[in-house]
Amino acid sequence: MNLHVERTGQGANLVLLHGWGLHSGVWTEVLPALSARYQVHAIDLPGHGLSAAASVGTLDEAVDSIAALVPGRSHICGWSLGGLVAQRLAQLHPGKVHSLVLASTSPCFMQRTDWPEAMRASTLDEFATGLHCDREATLVSFVRLNALNGAHGREAIRALTARLFERGAPSEAALRATLEWLRETDLRAQAAQLPRRTLVLHGARDALAPVAAGEWLAANIPGAAIQQWPDAAHIPFFTHREPFVGALESFLG
Repeated sequence: MNLHVERTGQGANLVLLHGWGLHSGVWTEVLPALSARYQVHAIDLPGHGLSAAASVGTLDEAVDSIAALVPGRSHICGWSLGGLVAQRLAQLHPGKVHSLVLASTSPCFMQRTDWPEAMRASTLDEFATGLHCDREATLVSFVRLNALNGAHGREAIRALTARLFERGAPSEAALRATLEWLRETDLRAQAAQLPRRTLVLHGARDALAPVAAGEWLAANIPGAAIQQWPDAAHIPFFTHREPFVGALESFLG
């Protein structure tokens, strides 16, 4: 599995993992500030962006391939689906992870009977149906959900929609496979194994990963800290750039 990674900057290693349907170009606005202090490794997930030709496989197979690109004792920052990947990376390859930043993410993205802090199964079904009918329109609608109810939403929607297909649209097969990661994965039982050096970043208006999921992570990872923004939705690294970078720098050092 050949994955695309862009490396910039100097300093301690910081790995950035993006969300579903997008690519590592989502970090464009915060990359200059981060690469001034860290060596940033921005990875395109399997089937996404310039990793489009990489076989998607299972979540654990993808994590193993990502781990091969990650220097030992790196800072790992995962957003949304990338945050799920980051949690699993810390569990399967603990020697790769010095600290963990979990942005707008969850240990379990689909509702269960004992887990209301997530998306309804019907929402994921709608995404799956939309991919078959009109893949590009479904991705555009998904971008709108990222900014729903949050500050600076119109600006974010315009910018992320323009960026969405810069590296080509992920295939329907890749999107379906990674959607299944979101549907099937439940990492709640392993949360206590995550690094004590964990920072949870979340917007209170997040429509895709409710803030209660972030609060649960902070409460169930021993030693974890949490930073919330009351007017942020799912993309605080874009809508709240300076506070987001400041939180990372203060936590990572």
